[in-house]
Amino acid sequence: MQPSVLGPSTAHAVDARLAPDYYFHPDGLDSYITQVLRNCRTVFDIKPAMTADLDDPAAAGLYDAPRGVVEDGALLRGEVIVQAGARIEAGAQVIGPVLICAGAIVAAGALVRDHSVIGPGCRIGFGAEITRSLLAGHVFVKHPCFIGDSVIGRRVNIGSFCSTTGLRCDRGPVAEPAIEEITVNLDGQRIGTGQTKFGAVIGDEVALPAGTVLSPGTLIGPGTVVYPRDHIGGFLPAGSRVR
Repeated sequence: MQPSVLGPSTAHAVDARLAPDYYFHPDGLDSYITQVLRNCRTVFDIKPAMTADLDDPAAAGLYDAPRGVVEDGALLRGEVIVQAGARIEAGAQVIGPVLICAGAIVAAGALVRDHSVIGPGCRIGFGAEITRSLLAGHVFVKHPCFIGDSVIGRRVNIGSFCSTTGLRCDRGPVAEPAIEEITVNLDGQRIGTGQTKFGAVIGDEVALPAGTVLSPGTLIGPGTVVYPRDHIGGFLPAGSRVR
């Protein structure tokens, strides 16, 4: 018999480990990002809320700030909001809807795709690909890697060739659009995310060593230290040491 999957209202109301404030502290974040984190009851609500806001940026109040710098030679398509103090360098590609917050830099050779928010002070470097993700602030993704369908906290460093994986591939051929719900495992219980693509939640001040691959639905608490290894999954409590 397959283990049961708890629905959102059942699991999320009772477990603090699924709340945004378990993973993220709002200090120094953009006001929009702070608002999203405060308004979402669980970490699983963040991506849908962000997606809805980027699909209607005027209603979400995302047009107030003056435009930042977009260098000649940068490729922008769709709705790309670049706040004052942000910079998209020549040779970068940004495919909206995307919000680039003040102080963030999307460098030459980087790719930022639909429904992403790049928070203040983030550095997105050559060969990095970001899609459908929130990077809260001062996140370093400066080397070739992939971050998709994920929520990344403050002062997180993503090493070279790291990857989140947000799609189940254990049920036969992969379907697109995806049809299998991603679940997370807490204390032996499978909890549904309500999403068919869900990568990882990485709390504040975590560093992923080069080459780390995260399973779908990985939750990493703030301050966790990850030693070099090739694969991580499941729930890692705040302050963990993972060898």
